[in-house]
Amino acid sequence: MKRIIALAAALIMALSLAGCGGPVSHYKAVGFVHSETPSSSFMSFMSFSGTMVFKMNCREGERIKYSAKLESGSAAVSCECGGVRKELFTVEAGEELSSALEYAGEEKIYLIVETTGECRNGDFRFDVEQAG
Repeated sequence: MKRIIALAAALIMALSLAGCGGPVSHYKAVGFVHSETPSSSFMSFMSFSGTMVFKMNCREGERIKYSAKLESGSAAVSCECGGVRKELFTVEAGEELSSALEYAGEEKIYLIVETTGECRNGDFRFDVEQAG
């Protein structure tokens, strides 16, 4: 009986770990403020290194407007839709940019900010808005 319970517990644990979908955040940060909703997400920091993932919803007729700036370091921003990952842009030290991502054909979109080493004094913003 104990073996059956132990086997069932191990199986439940394995399934709960394997059932997680999408990319995962992992980072080290100082002065880090972030917020995430299905239609608006941002991160602002004094120091950041690692990966931050935002899950957003974008429907037909909508787009994601984004902006980014860094004082030092380098970061790449990717979009993952339906298991396919595509790099959107890279921001380098001293750069500031803004643009929009048109509807990607999937409702659930992961926006992934990944740094190359440590970045300082950065700000990344993503907002869902009507296209047009």
